[in-house]
Amino acid sequence: MAIKVQKGSKQADKKYRIQIVDGGPLAVYGQPPLVQKFIVPNEKGEMWWLQEGLTFKMASDPVNLCRCGESKHKPYCDGAHAKADWDPTLTASERGLLDDAKMYEGPALSLSDSEKYCAFARFCDGGLRVWNEVDESDDPLHREMTIREADHCIAGRLSAWDNATGEPHEPDLKPELSLVEDPKIHASAGLFVSGGIPISRPDGFTYEVRNRASLCRCGQSSNKPWCDGTHASMHWNDELGGAPTGAKW
Repeated sequence: MAIKVQKGSKQADKKYRIQIVDGGPLAVYGQPPLVQKFIVPNEKGEMWWLQEGLTFKMASDPVNLCRCGESKHKPYCDGAHAKADWDPTLTASERGLLDDAKMYEGPALSLSDSEKYCAFARFCDGGLRVWNEVDESDDPLHREMTIREADHCIAGRLSAWDNATGEPHEPDLKPELSLVEDPKIHASAGLFVSGGIPISRPDGFTYEVRNRASLCRCGQSSNKPWCDGTHASMHWNDELGGAPTGAKW
């Protein structure tokens, strides 16, 4: 069966892929960059940037990354999943993200919203909030804000669409894995998978390829393999340390 690719996304080079191990970790192939990134506010306190912190080695192929949240050697798997208090069951739908999305139509842009994929990064809450920004998208400043806030949705929940062309706007992202940190809420967040890296279940099914997706790494999401923001209520901490000192996006 051909792999489905979300409209506006493209599949990464075939060397890159993530295989979910049955009851276990994420086996990452192709050695994509693995970088810690912090959710950083602007001067108004709005979540505005992803800023780089530590860089981690991808010294083998594959590299097994912790999915249960209990490894003592994070971000890598150390076998803790075998005794951890977690349910590794993959409960997410096989449908495409946009198949169940709600559309908000503005004068120049529309916004697609697949709420169950929310990873609670809160880039959508700046300014008027993206759902109100799109209503004013005939104004250049509100158009820019709509696109920026939708593009920074690390789960891909939100996408901005050009009404004239019917095409979604997508940021140009390279294949990369980001270990997201959220200091504002004292929590570590999901694994931001960017650039169209395919993600497959143990039974061989490959989820729809997306430019932006977030995988659960606290072990407690109810929409596995995707992050659903549960890390926020748990105040889950990956204990990686680090600080936002590198490039911003």
